[in-house]
Amino acid sequence: MEATLKGCYEVDKNPEATATIAVKAGDVKLGASVTTTVHTPSLTDFLLSVHKPDSFVVDYSVSKKNFGFKFMNKVKVGERPLHLTYEQKRSENKTVLDGAFEFAPANKATLKYAFDSKTCNLKYTYVHKELTTFEPSYDVAKNTWDFAVSRRLHGDYTLKASYQTFDKVFCLEWARDSKHVERCFKISASVKLDEQLKTPKLGAETTWNLNM
Repeated sequence: MEATLKGCYEVDKNPEATATIAVKAGDVKLGASVTTTVHTPSLTDFLLSVHKPDSFVVDYSVSKKNFGFKFMNKVKVGERPLHLTYEQKRSENKTVLDGAFEFAPANKATLKYAFDSKTCNLKYTYVHKELTTFEPSYDVAKNTWDFAVSRRLHGDYTLKASYQTFDKVFCLEWARDSKHVERCFKISASVKLDEQLKTPKLGAETTWNLNM
């Protein structure tokens, strides 16, 4: 039996910790996630999910009584792959359509549209020599650009820097992500540059891939 354990912790004004377990059952994964506050332990979310990779995700938040689903599909357009994702959260009245077109092996264009807020985001991804990734994106509603660049180091390790121009948030991430290792992690630090007291928001995430 294959299982995945994940733990997340964010240091902020109201720090939270999240524990997630996902167990493979045939072609699908059955998951459960619990989120609690840290200073005064209190359950903020309990999520149950069923996930079939590259096909669908169905989840239910017991605490928020929110049912959601996501469908993924891939079609060919001129022999190039177009990845489509449709996501909906019932109680939040949230519907999002996402399309990513790989028009060259190292080039991808993504369009994301939220029907509830009428927001549209365009992103271009370029991978240079399979090591460095550049990701400029444009928010149509806010008329602002965001930028991200990441560099793969020493195999599975990646260093990423990003900047959100509208919120003036700068973020750094150091991560290890691979399906071939038992333990992966991500450490992040972000700071809001327009605040007088620039206190960074820290986050840590660890994932264990287990074969039992």
